[in-house]
Amino acid sequence: AIDTVTAKIDLIVRAREMNIPVISAMGAGNKLDPTQFEVTDIYKTSVDPLSKVMRKELRKRGIETLKVVYSKEEPIKPIESESSSCSKSCICPKGTTRKCTVRHQIPGSISFVPSVAGLIIAGEVIKDLIKTG
Repeated sequence: AIDTVTAKIDLIVRAREMNIPVISAMGAGNKLDPTQFEVTDIYKTSVDPLSKVMRKELRKRGIETLKVVYSKEEPIKPIESESSSCSKSCICPKGTTRKCTVRHQIPGSISFVPSVAGLIIAGEVIKDLIKTG
């Protein structure tokens, strides 16, 4: 899995330069319903924060299409509690001190949701190979 936008973009750009087809998984964090996944073009996605950022970055690089698996489910807002303190659920941006006001919360995922996205991708790869073979 690639969890950073820059790494995802780099892989996609390099694959395109070599004419290698790519299918990419979008955000599974803060999602609970694996039945909400669908396969579509990145520019037809909605409600997914990662897809929004990816669309912007891909557009900058002139990439007009990308097959993705994304969830139509609205991300669930995490429940705030004393046990979800800043030090456990956030990461500090480089060069900053450990202040909750400047830290980014890491979206959590439950084990079965990303794995369903992976199975959908595997199925799409097989279908694409059968079509071209």
